[in-house]
Amino acid sequence: MQQSLNINRPAPFMHKLRIVSLLSASLALAGCPSVPIPGVHKIDIQQGNIITQEMVSKLKPGMTKNQVKFVLGTPPITDAFHQDRWDYVYSLQQGGGERQQRRLTLFFDGDKLTRIEGDIKPASTPPNQPDSATQSESPDPAEN
Repeated sequence: MQQSLNINRPAPFMHKLRIVSLLSASLALAGCPSVPIPGVHKIDIQQGNIITQEMVSKLKPGMTKNQVKFVLGTPPITDAFHQDRWDYVYSLQQGGGERQQRRLTLFFDGDKLTRIEGDIKPASTPPNQPDSATQSESPDPAEN
């Protein structure tokens, strides 16, 4: 008795090879972040203390460390070897987009704030208008 060979039917090895190839390709594409998958929500990622221009504008040289903590919060980065330097770093990546980062470094002499460096600078007061911290509460007697 002679067995009939079906030429149209692929060999079992080729069938398994196709399945493995398709599975491998689908797994590779699923893990690829450059291929946008419709309907997938990407969350916002925030790290560090939020730093705003308003907060930095409240900082003045001569403030104590406790006053600075009240305005900005506890610094997320402190260096054991540089106790008089506080670094604040804030980063935000919205929905898988471009990451934005803000840095602020404060320098102290003892307990007093001496210098501010970073991406956000304190707003300077126009020369014709005195700073609200230096204005007195009572009117000037010389103006009466």
